Amino acid sequence: MTTNYGGDWVASATQHSARLAPTVEPRSLETAPAPTRATNGRGSQSLRRILVLLDAAAVFAAWSIALTFPDGLDRPGWSHFPNLIVAISLATGASLAMIASQRLYLARVCSVRAVETVRLGRTAILAALLLQAGERRLGIHVSLNESIGGAALCFAFLTASRDGYRAWLKAHRRAGRHSRPIVIIGANEEGYDLYRLVGNHPELGFRVCGVVGSPSEVADRSYDVPWLGDVNHVVDAVRLAGANGVLVAASSLPSAQLNRVVRDLLVAGVHVHLSSGIRGIDVRRMRAQPMAHEPLFYLEPVSLARWQMVTKRSLDLVMSGLGLVLAAPVLGACALAIKLSDKGPVFFRQQRVGQDGKAFTILKLRTMVTDAEERLAGLVERNQREGVLFKLDDDPRVTKIGRILRATSLDELPQLINVARGDMSLVGPRPALPIEVAQFDEELLARQRVRPGITGLWQVEARDSASFQAYQRLDLFYVENWSVSLDLAILLSTVQTVASRGIRALRKRTAPAADSASVSWLLD
Repeated sequence: MTTNYGGDWVASATQHSARLAPTVEPRSLETAPAPTRATNGRGSQSLRRILVLLDAAAVFAAWSIALTFPDGLDRPGWSHFPNLIVAISLATGASLAMIASQRLYLARVCSVRAVETVRLGRTAILAALLLQAGERRLGIHVSLNESIGGAALCFAFLTASRDGYRAWLKAHRRAGRHSRPIVIIGANEEGYDLYRLVGNHPELGFRVCGVVGSPSEVADRSYDVPWLGDVNHVVDAVRLAGANGVLVAASSLPSAQLNRVVRDLLVAGVHVHLSSGIRGIDVRRMRAQPMAHEPLFYLEPVSLARWQMVTKRSLDLVMSGLGLVLAAPVLGACALAIKLSDKGPVFFRQQRVGQDGKAFTILKLRTMVTDAEERLAGLVERNQREGVLFKLDDDPRVTKIGRILRATSLDELPQLINVARGDMSLVGPRPALPIEVAQFDEELLARQRVRPGITGLWQVEARDSASFQAYQRLDLFYVENWSVSLDLAILLSTVQTVASRGIRALRKRTAPAADSASVSWLLD
């Protein structure tokens, strides 16, 4: 999932606690403040300043290391110091200028991770080329090896610092901070899907504070926000809510009315997100292809070359084999700790449903008491998830050593054996239990077209969400749009997610129940 960094939307601390029934007249608009880009902008500006400082620190550190250490012993002492400062300052300033010129401090740009990665790489390369040009014109004496090393470090440090920033921002937004007030335009099924999407993903940084549309459609659905009126007074409705942005459900309005509403909002200085009306299609498969100056998209068909299939399986074999070799000492230590804790078995084995509906035995390090499955029936009433999934933050079945293993995801390591066997892949939908599959509808059964994975889109983007809809949407999105590049992006996100959870666990000295439950599989 992508993150809105806060550069486009003006943050507001306004809280809307009132809840109006759809059949009640909307609130008075007489004293409603006009949404302007300058109002309540301190939140977004402070977030942008933090990101600029992080980028500056990352770039400065990268070029300082690259230009100081490789030839440090051969430099002519302090006489070279001014030259070094000039080179580092030039590289840092140029990099920040290029980041800004590529609009990487705007949320709508840097929230698309693939775009951000490409542009950060471009920044690092251009900074290196600039230093090489400066060597001849300014006499700052930077070797080719130093430029290459600096570019590599610059890209690595920028990516890492922005990943850390993204994780920090997501955590704060899940806690209700740094959110942007928006209004949903359209109360039909698509509008309600947008409402639930924002609710299921608080890390996106949006907070719905009202809905505009037909009162009868609002009454038919479970909106937990005020009804602000119909679309004939949409600008006033946004002012009423104290918002400065909208999500427009395109299918909720006739074409002529949609065009009028969007233009009125833009004239009023409101940020407009317009839905495409389709679901589950990767944006990389959508090509802007206007016809007679009208905005249309061409949808690329799913076309995975055989080399992608071969590459995915090769990555599974190589990385699972390497991972098992490197993790052997850790697995041994974990196995000893489990055995000494209660004398029970080290591994937990359970039947799961894999590709094409074939059953297989999943392997995990045991993190619960030996009779965990027998105790499950007594805990079902405390389930914190929707649908067929099960999660309990303070699950009494988890052992002390099990909480540590879950917080660090070490309990998942034996699944590398499942990957090597071909039962699973490194990346894919979560392997479901037979009892869960029995309750899946025809649409969700499509997830069985691919191998289940140790990690996946749902695991890294909505693991802590109680919504079954998020689980279904993300799994089906992966099945429809998977590729080697998407797998690599998910693996990188997994590393970031596990690292951030590990850091939180270390900071609290003991892993909290919420974190331990969110990292492991739903039923142990």
